[in-house]
Formats: sequence, structure tokens, C-alpha cells
Amino acid sequence: MKIEGVIVCVNYSDFLEYTIAENLQHLDRLVVVSHPADKQTGRLCDKYGVDCIKTEVFHDDGDKFNKGRGINLGLSHLRHDDWILHLDADVVLPHRFRHMLKMAKLDKENIYGCDRLNSINYENWMQYKNKTVPQHLWRYMVTPQPEFPLGSRLVHNEYGWVPLGFFQLWSASKRRQYPIVCGNAEHSDVVHAIQWPREKRILLPEFFCYHLESEVAQMGVNWEGRKTKHFGPSKAPLKEMYSYENGLKPPPILK
Repeated sequence: MKIEGVIVCVNYSDFLEYTIAENLQHLDRLVVVSHPADKQTGRLCDKYGVDCIKTEVFHDDGDKFNKGRGINLGLSHLRHDDWILHLDADVVLPHRFRHMLKMAKLDKENIYGCDRLNSINYENWMQYKNKTVPQHLWRYMVTPQPEFPLGSRLVHNEYGWVPLGFFQLWSASKRRQYPIVCGNAEHSDVVHAIQWPREKRILLPEFFCYHLESEVAQMGVNWEGRKTKHFGPSKAPLKEMYSYENGLKPPPILK
């Protein structure tokens, strides 16, 4: 089994710094798609020997932040020789991830998703991250950790359960593209997943992944560009907040 990963990371390097080292061990290849102005993401990719595709397609046709276009560009740089995993830059895969996939006996006709546990800030993650090993208490019980609240699932009234874009795993043989449905990061992951009928959308119960958050925030706050605060030690100030709402600005250099 081979897994190629694709991640869009624009002004999310503060998260990627803590997720890329954890996730690389589970992937045969990773492509990160970013913006030319996001120098810190490029530096991280260079550090870990990861292909970084720098592009301005996120803002084509006046869009504020079209994540689907970035994902499709990343997909075009993959070899498409087995499985594709789309991950968000703030998601950490669990230990024994590949073993659990092998046990699941994946069907290439399906798209797969998983549940996530939310770590609400940097201090919370650093204090409790060592408890993520193992997830399987007494070897058998897949148990949510009380330190990390369980994230919501999306169950659509018309389409049923849909694997969200923070983790979507599908066979490269399907050659699926992300639909371009709006000018921001909303909806494209759902429309991508419903290209598979409900019986082909499968939740993986063998594990949870981890979703890092810098603060408690409303759903969709970053759909048009990053607005939430920096993920890192609270004593390290963010030099400036940045977004794409009022024109492109280079991200701050976070040291």
C-alpha cells in the first residue's frame, strides 16, 4: 500500500511545524500547496524535504481563498499509483495509522473518513500529546481522551454522513478532482465526497486523528483566509494578524 498526501498550507505554517514531522512517517510522499508570499511554509517544506507547490490560483477570478483550486493543483503533482490522502495542515495522524489501515482492508471503490479529537490550544497539545500513545487502551478499546473533545460529524439531511476535508482517503484509480463550487474554503470538501454514493462513504472506526486549534473559534472563521491567532507558546507574540480580505500581505516570520 502506498499513500500520497496533499496539504494546502497558506499562513498555517505555525500548525504545520507541529504536524508535518508527525505525519511524514505515515506517508510515502507528501505535496504541500502554498502561496509564494508564505515564506515560512516553504522553509518548513525545504527542511523536511517535501515538495512545495507555490501558486496564486487561490485568488483566480477574484476569489478570496479558493482552497479547491489549490487542492487540485496538488493532486496534479501526485503519481496516482495507489491511495490519496487529503489532510488539513492542522491535523495529526495517530500512531499505528498504517497498521490500522491494513487491518481495515480498504476497498478502492470507497472514500474514507475518520473522527477527530480537538486540541484547543498549544498548551493543551503540549501537555497531553504524549497521552495519544496508545489510543487503544488494554490493546482493544479505541477510547477518546477527555483532554481532547470529540469533533462533530457532518450528517447531511439529503446525502447522509459525509467525510470532511480534514481527512479524506480515496483510491487514485478514481481520478477524482475537487469541485470548484465557491470562492472560499467552504463546501468543496463536501461536494468532493458526495461524488461517491452514501454506501461508498466509509467511516474508519479504528482510530481518531487530532485537530490542533489555536483558540475556540466559530465554524468557518478561516474559510476566506487565516484569521485565528498564532498556534504556539503564548509568550511568543504574533507580529501581526493577516488575512486575504484586504489584499495579499506576506505572512510574518515566526521565530
